[in-house]
This record gives sequence, structure tokens and C-alpha cells, in this order.
Amino acid sequence: MSKGFFVTGTDTGVGKTLITAGLLCALGRRGIKVAGMKPVACGCKQTKQGLRNEDALLLEEHTTVDIEYDIINPYAYEPPVSPHFAATVCGRPIRLDTIIQRFRQIEEVTDRVIVEGVGGWRVPINDEQDISEVAIILKLPVILVVGLRLGCINHALLTAKAVQEGGLNVIACVASLIDPEYQNVEGTLITLEKRLKVTVDLVPWKSNCQPEQITHYLKQTTRKIYETV
Repeated sequence: MSKGFFVTGTDTGVGKTLITAGLLCALGRRGIKVAGMKPVACGCKQTKQGLRNEDALLLEEHTTVDIEYDIINPYAYEPPVSPHFAATVCGRPIRLDTIIQRFRQIEEVTDRVIVEGVGGWRVPINDEQDISEVAIILKLPVILVVGLRLGCINHALLTAKAVQEGGLNVIACVASLIDPEYQNVEGTLITLEKRLKVTVDLVPWKSNCQPEQITHYLKQTTRKIYETV
């Protein structure tokens, strides 16, 4: 059974974390032991417990089993820059084998693991590797978050093609209405479903939205995760 899924986006700031947390909530309500994972996070804050990232903390909050933060987020960096830059500045290179090891630890105690990428599909994590290689090595089905704004169809199709070139499939799509003035939402959803050949859930724009508030918008994607084996 495929326990893991990888959430990627058409860009940074398209709602990946909120949607990942929403999926964790929806699956948790079904009684599933589910965990989120944020392998790499930048822009972290210093706390008494060490560096902490808002996004990773949100995933930890909605994880239904007891897992240490450092396993959920093995690479945390303070500089709010691309991961490979942050790793160089901090002198702590990102190693894929460490990420894979942490994923396996989570996998042992859960029914489903939802891994949230950083930025888009091809964001570099070191001089040679991208965040996409986490999904490729683990052979994780991909959930694509499309930030609805001008140009998003092109970004979605390019991302889906890159996913396929990596030997993986986009199994579901979530359209995130990040621009409340974006026009032709319905036409965009139809185009995405036709071209990507997957179900598309729409999460409408809301300010200060919480994961619990969007679970009913994620029914098709939740079902896909629940049923994929």
C-alpha cells in the first residue's frame, strides 16, 4: 500500500501548507493515523526548543500520532531564502538520505504520510538535487496545488509534465484561489481537469482561513488519498 503522498505547487505562496494541513484534518476525521512532513523549511524562528517553522508547526499540530518536530522537519533554516542558499549560509547541507530516513520513521507509525515540498517542483536543495527527488526516490503520488492567478494554467501544465518526466503521476489537483479577483475560475477548472486528467478541488479565497475550515472543499483529493494503494 502506498502510504506517502507529495504535495507540490505551481509556485511558492500558493497555499500548499494550508491544503496539506486541511488534508491531514480530513483524514484524521476518518480515523486514519496520518502525519505531515516538511523536509525542508526556511524562514524559521529561534525558540526555546530550537528553530521552528510556522508551516511545519501547523503540520505537526494536525498530525494524529506523536512524532518529534525534528522528524517532521529535519532541515530548518533561519534565512528566508531558497533552501540551497540557506543550507550554504548555515553550513548545514541538505542530505536526501536523511530525509528518506525520517520519512521511513514516520511511515512506520502511520497509515498515511503527506509530504509538503518547498516552493515549486524543481526548487534546488543543494548544488545537484531538487526537492522533487524526495518524491521520485520514494515513488510518491503527487498532489498538485495550483494557485489561481494569471498564468496558472501554463504553470500547472509545465509542473505536471516535469512530474511525469520524473516517472511519477499527478493523482489529484487542488485549485487554490489566491487571487480573489481572478476571472474565469470555472473555465480554468474545466481546462485543468481536461488537460491533467485528474479531479480538481477548488479552495476559495478566504482571509485567515484555518485547516478545519477547508476540509469540505477537499473531498475528492481526500478520497483519492484514502483509496490509493
